[in-house]
Amino acid sequence: MIIQKTIEETLQNHLCVAELEVINESGSHNVPTGSESHFKIVVVSDDFVDMKLIARHRSVNKILKNELHIIHALTMHTYTIAEWLEKKGSSPQSPPCLGGGR
Repeated sequence: MIIQKTIEETLQNHLCVAELEVINESGSHNVPTGSESHFKIVVVSDDFVDMKLIARHRSVNKILKNELHIIHALTMHTYTIAEWLEKKGSSPQSPPCLGGGR
């Protein structure tokens, strides 16, 4: 839970976050129990207003540059507050893992 907490704190320190979910999805993958290798983040911030999706993702990648060196996968969903309200506060489900190295 150390990496998950670090991701949360880092994003909160660099963005004006209205909503933030950091979900450890490692348990759905072919990794040892207790791993922190696969994460999904949902970030809602008006810092993303007038930014294209790729720019939002690049911004988050830059903010999390240190954490990206120690995790395997990061799925991100970035929304403005208006977009989040339009989606009624839900983000897409992650697809099931296909087994990786099994």
